[in-house]
Amino acid sequence: MSFLVLDHLKKSFGQTQVVKDFNMSIEKGEFISFLGPSGCGKTTVLRMIAGFESPSDGTITINGKNQNGLKTNQRNIGMVFQAYALFPNMTVFDNVAFGLKVAGMQKSEIETRVKEMLKLIHLEHLADRYPYQMSGGQQQRVALARALAPKPQVLLLDEPLSALDAKIRVSLREEIRQIQRQLGITTVFVTHDQEEALSISDRIVVMNAGRADQIGTPSDIYNRPATRFVASFVGTLNMIEATVADPAANTVHIGENLVTLRESIGALKAGDKLSIALRPEAGSLSESAKGDTSLTGTVASSHFLGSVVRTRIDVGGTLISFDMFNSPDKALPQPGETVTLRFAASDLLLVKE
Repeated sequence: MSFLVLDHLKKSFGQTQVVKDFNMSIEKGEFISFLGPSGCGKTTVLRMIAGFESPSDGTITINGKNQNGLKTNQRNIGMVFQAYALFPNMTVFDNVAFGLKVAGMQKSEIETRVKEMLKLIHLEHLADRYPYQMSGGQQQRVALARALAPKPQVLLLDEPLSALDAKIRVSLREEIRQIQRQLGITTVFVTHDQEEALSISDRIVVMNAGRADQIGTPSDIYNRPATRFVASFVGTLNMIEATVADPAANTVHIGENLVTLRESIGALKAGDKLSIALRPEAGSLSESAKGDTSLTGTVASSHFLGSVVRTRIDVGGTLISFDMFNSPDKALPQPGETVTLRFAASDLLLVKE
């Protein structure tokens, strides 16, 4: 039986429906990320789990117990916000201890638990400091310790890293994941940053206009996007418009190139248009590159990005980007040069609307 179940969740504000029939089952100890652009409904789902918002329809069940009629403080949920939300007049120790004091825990037990939490986030030496005396990353770690101190059954993280600079974000997200694994706590993480979601999640929910467009592992989401939105939102992707050549042979025209697809074209007829996706890292210009498919075109531009060189080629009026690792002894492809991009037919993905 799943630990956290969201069953036909809906939420409307007036005439606007922001969450539309959302369904998901989350196992105990899973790390789930809700990924999507602003306004897609991901934070609203999180707030319904927390009890800050009531569903317009549907149920939320945690460990077999319906949560709909429970207040936030009755759900045994820990929450970390984007803006830290620490008490400025309290020390680090008192901030972490706050929930334990409200719960009526004995003073000796509180001290032991707070020390455990500060050791977990490696800030034992800052127990007597106030929030204004700490960096943003340190404050967010304190907020995490405060959320975990009462031993919640579910941890909710609402874009906790977005206010931090890039280097701190990377180190802190890895630390959050390590702590989550160590404690085995069921966690739901909201973010609009695809790299964050891909790097730390067991599964990702890609949300679009109040719905879950796709739920899957990071590998599934990246390599096998189910919809055009997922394909375009997660990672850099070439969207190629092709024309069906022979449905029986599963072939299409891309510019002047005839390409055989691995995926079935289905009920499409010769001359029909379809969308195909290709990741930039899939191709190679090397004549010795492995691959059963190729596209020939003209180099439109080439950009040196440090470890990667990103080149765009014009294939029958369609610009296709591809990436290759920088090599000091190789010259960059030059605009106007005719090149052949080689890749495997399985790298081409049919994209549904």
